[in-house]
Amino acid sequence: MTHSTATDGAASLRVSSARGRWTLLATVLGSSVVLLGSTVTNVALPHIGDDFGADIAVLQWTVNAYMLTLAGLILLGGSLGDRFGRRRIFVVGIVWFAAASLLCGLAPDATTLIAARALQGVGGALLTPGSLAIIEASFHPDDRPRAIGLWSGFGGIGAALGPFLGGWLVDGPGWRWTFLLSIVPALLCVPVALRHVPESVGTPPKDAVVAADAEVRRRLGFDVPGAVLGALALALATYALTEARHGGLVAVIAAVGGVVAGATFLAVERRSVDPMIPPAIFSSRQFTAVNLITLCVYAGTGGFFFLTALQLQIVVGYSALAAGAAMLPNTLLMLLFSSGSGALAQRLGPRIPLTIGPLVCGAGMLMMLRVGPGASYLTDVLPALLVMGAGMVVMVAPLTVTLLSSVSASNAGLASGINNAAARAAGLVAVAALPLLVGMGPDAYRSDAAFDTSFSRAMPLCAGLVAIGASIAFGMLQRTAAASHRPHGRTHSWLMEPPLVSRFAHHQTID
Repeated sequence: MTHSTATDGAASLRVSSARGRWTLLATVLGSSVVLLGSTVTNVALPHIGDDFGADIAVLQWTVNAYMLTLAGLILLGGSLGDRFGRRRIFVVGIVWFAAASLLCGLAPDATTLIAARALQGVGGALLTPGSLAIIEASFHPDDRPRAIGLWSGFGGIGAALGPFLGGWLVDGPGWRWTFLLSIVPALLCVPVALRHVPESVGTPPKDAVVAADAEVRRRLGFDVPGAVLGALALALATYALTEARHGGLVAVIAAVGGVVAGATFLAVERRSVDPMIPPAIFSSRQFTAVNLITLCVYAGTGGFFFLTALQLQIVVGYSALAAGAAMLPNTLLMLLFSSGSGALAQRLGPRIPLTIGPLVCGAGMLMMLRVGPGASYLTDVLPALLVMGAGMVVMVAPLTVTLLSSVSASNAGLASGINNAAARAAGLVAVAALPLLVGMGPDAYRSDAAFDTSFSRAMPLCAGLVAIGASIAFGMLQRTAAASHRPHGRTHSWLMEPPLVSRFAHHQTID
């Protein structure tokens, strides 16, 4: 319930101006380091495991430690930016991320690497909300859509190149350079941001109706208990799923603790003066449906991409570079066609694309069952990835459009932040749970036969998850397009994530 205000009057920046271009460069570099942290790691996992003599749990935690802190703290990061200054928190996040990346690259053992990955996620949670919020707060309304489109487009290039660069580095100087790579854009970003990016903060509203509530919000600023409890619930649930294969009392205690922390989080959010996730926003049936769909389809796709990067290297015999390059067609399809898909969803309504898209993704996942020892890229791998990419094209941008049409324009930032956290949490849980569900042993990634068996069991589960998402779309979403505001700029489609803006980038009132 705050306004977005630039402290030095920079809300009139133009894309054609020098300062506008520098501001765009800073936000693109900032979002790029988070993208690299998400996309370059999977192809390095087998090499990390070999170097540390680690089991599959270490590979899971190398991915999940990052996603855990990022998902659990991303809304808090947006609130911190609104309270203390978006540029200030953005720069703190960049520096934090660079330091954590250096620690990842120098990690002497698996425990240090996992801890450093968690710290990377904290840095990402600080800088990610500020990236787009800075654009929202700084650019003139007439130039804002173009600025967001450029930010999204250049970010798409980074997303497409991430796995390829990661594979090239793993096969060249080594897996540690997949983390050290992030330091370069981070260090370039800091002086640009400090010199050219205008500062902006969220200021309390003038409306007398909410004046008393605004005074409380001025004092509290953000929901720290909610953020801590949400992150704790995710951490305990992830630990329980990852360690459940070993059994024992610790895993049981973690599972129970996760349930208790989750229930406490819900109770705190209902009573909080300024909840991180206001329960009232879920009074919209369509918003609730979109987030349920997000949980299902991002769990399925998150598990798919995690396991496919390993399958191509362990079972098919690809190098890290070849595995990264093999995934490019999927991302390129999304870059080329997702904007048109989002526009089509605005005309047709959400039910058709959000039913068909996940089902097509599921078909691509099942086609991956043909990818085993001696598989051909042209006849086995590429067709499956193209079908998967086509499903993503049909699904991802319409999911964004539907999300933003399900709430008022005043709640666009809050809605996209919640949905972004849901997407990351879904992938986090999938990476933790799938190896357990398919009976993957601790050393399965060292045996091509054992891993291939587990992969063959996992793909139907991933396909089932996205099919559940399709059924929710068919049963809960409206058939025709709703009259609603159009999203600012191009619909976000360049990474398997919804758009993220600061929680208070728009005026906020709960419908």
